[in-house]
Amino acid sequence: MNSLRESLGDYVDMRRSLGFKLERTNKYLLNFVSFLERKNAPFITTQLAMQWAQQPVSARTATWVGRLSAIRGFAIYRQATDPRTEVPPSDLLPRSCIRMKPYVYTDQEIARLMNAALAMPDACVLTKRTYYCFFGLLAVSGMRPGEVINLKVADVDLLNGILTVKESKFGKSRLIPLHESATRALAEYAETRDKLLGHPSTYFFISTVGTKLPTGRVTLTFFRLSREIGIRGKTDKRGPRLQDFRHRFAIETLSRFYRDGEDAEKWLPVLCTYLGHASINDTYWYLTACPQLMEQALVLLEQRWEDMK
Repeated sequence: MNSLRESLGDYVDMRRSLGFKLERTNKYLLNFVSFLERKNAPFITTQLAMQWAQQPVSARTATWVGRLSAIRGFAIYRQATDPRTEVPPSDLLPRSCIRMKPYVYTDQEIARLMNAALAMPDACVLTKRTYYCFFGLLAVSGMRPGEVINLKVADVDLLNGILTVKESKFGKSRLIPLHESATRALAEYAETRDKLLGHPSTYFFISTVGTKLPTGRVTLTFFRLSREIGIRGKTDKRGPRLQDFRHRFAIETLSRFYRDGEDAEKWLPVLCTYLGHASINDTYWYLTACPQLMEQALVLLEQRWEDMK
């Protein structure tokens, strides 16, 4: 029988062959296996899984749930070769508050953020233009921040106005069509980038040395600029996130369906595919999580009832 550590390697390789990246999950499970080794535990038990998952004690419940969920997947796999393995039940920890309420940026807030990027006093022209277009693309495309960061020059077809997302969250490629104005803005950025860099780049959005934008730097720059324009408090630890650009895109799209008198639920499979969601339930969440969508749905329902009288 393989050791827990060997079995973990096989489990991660198997999942990755199916398209899952498992970066955070792999870190969790390596840490968990080390924890079991320190406890001299030859197999997974629910008690030890709960003890490890509820660390650190100061973490949010959602973090504990995520850690325990990682163990459950591995435990199910391990149980096939070691019947002593206990699979922790899925209801041991409350699953509330896992999803954060989305922040819906206004058009004015997005414009102020992009203008603040152009006005950064301590940045060069390339950095200013990079963040200006980075935030702009997030706002109009519905892409994940990581997908924009990983976007390569070869993935951007400016002639036809189409982006190819190859490194999505679940390993699925998809196409993102762009409006003419967005295509034009990206083309202008690409020309400026190549002129200032002096040589071809691999990634579309780059740092000052021509490499891929560091995720941490992008986040810190966003926090600084969002505090500067007032959408995040000077000392707030929580507030609008880069991910909320994607939420706004989904909510605005569904709102447009309602305004046009369309059945938004009918279009959910299309939006699910466009956004690269693993399940349509992830897309359906917007209909129940956003008050403005619920209100529009009720208005449409009332109109239909009136028409039936």
